[in-house]
Amino acid sequence: MRIASALLAGLLSLAVQAAPLPQVSLDRSLWPEQLDSPALFDVASRAEILSFAQVLHESELLDEAALATRLGLRQINLQKVRLVRARMWQRLWQGYQQAQRSCEQDASFCYPVTSMAELRTQAATFAADVGTFYTGWIEPSHQFHVQYLDEQLRKAALLPQTSSEVERLSARERNGDELNDRMFLLTFVGGPGPEGGTTDQLTDYLRRQKLAGTFFVLGNRLQQRRDAGAATALRQLYGGQCVGIQGWEYRSHAQWTGWQDSLRRSQAGVQADLPQQYVPLFRPPYGQRRADGETFMASQQLRVSLWDIDAQDDGALTAQASAQRVLTLMLLWRKGVIQFHDGLPKAQPALDWLLRNTAQSGIGWEGCREYGYREPGV
Repeated sequence: MRIASALLAGLLSLAVQAAPLPQVSLDRSLWPEQLDSPALFDVASRAEILSFAQVLHESELLDEAALATRLGLRQINLQKVRLVRARMWQRLWQGYQQAQRSCEQDASFCYPVTSMAELRTQAATFAADVGTFYTGWIEPSHQFHVQYLDEQLRKAALLPQTSSEVERLSARERNGDELNDRMFLLTFVGGPGPEGGTTDQLTDYLRRQKLAGTFFVLGNRLQQRRDAGAATALRQLYGGQCVGIQGWEYRSHAQWTGWQDSLRRSQAGVQADLPQQYVPLFRPPYGQRRADGETFMASQQLRVSLWDIDAQDDGALTAQASAQRVLTLMLLWRKGVIQFHDGLPKAQPALDWLLRNTAQSGIGWEGCREYGYREPGV
């Protein structure tokens, strides 16, 4: 009976999900100014916030059936969708307040907005008066944000049946909200790759840039690297970086009966081989984890570390398009946890483009060790 019930649940899950939405980016060359000062970063940030707010407002005009059709789902969890929308509005309002601080230096997109209600009102008519200087950007930005919002709302619509990074399941989980304005954390998943491959190139690049990222490793791939060489080679590979865990293999930890053993084995391997680089963080593959797993996580002194800026460098986007997507979302949210895939070839060139195009923008990179041991919300 239990097997039959599990099979039925799986079939129902497949029935409500359609094919994944296509990956999207925004060509940053359409924005007419370089982000070569903090004030110009704020101008672009205010514009992206207002563009996304307009799209978010438009989505609230759809009834449940129309939204389900738009998201490609047969049914949706409207309550979760509304909660995610509400959190988005709160972040947009907080971000716009931060971005307004430079309005005396450059007044572009500085509207008399003093409350979230006024932000909503301004967003409703935003595209009508952006001026000719920004006309090449406005429609592509609108289309990007429509598709990006659909990504996020689709994940919300599938909750709690399918967990994801769009919702924390406990106060101990972290997702980037705790970072300060203009601060971003670099994270990498799915590695390590084979010796001499993309992980090696990326960690070497980060050291040369004097940056530290958090690498969420898979236990089986770490063991393969260990078996191919000495533990000292692993310590050299991740020198100056932080290492968390992603489980023993890249699969959902929500329904996997061996999820606890997956975490134990991965954690033990990293602590033994990389004691100086280890941070007590778990990045669930696909963002999927168990709602009742917090007690076990606490017993292992682990915390779930989610992300809110997905580079989507594991699909059809080019490295530059992936970087441009990340930059657009950095402007939109103004802080957050960025996710790349270090075992794939796009991460390093995408990161290189990103660093070159934000070098004078006034943003900062969060220290991985400080983040790894910081209490959530601090």
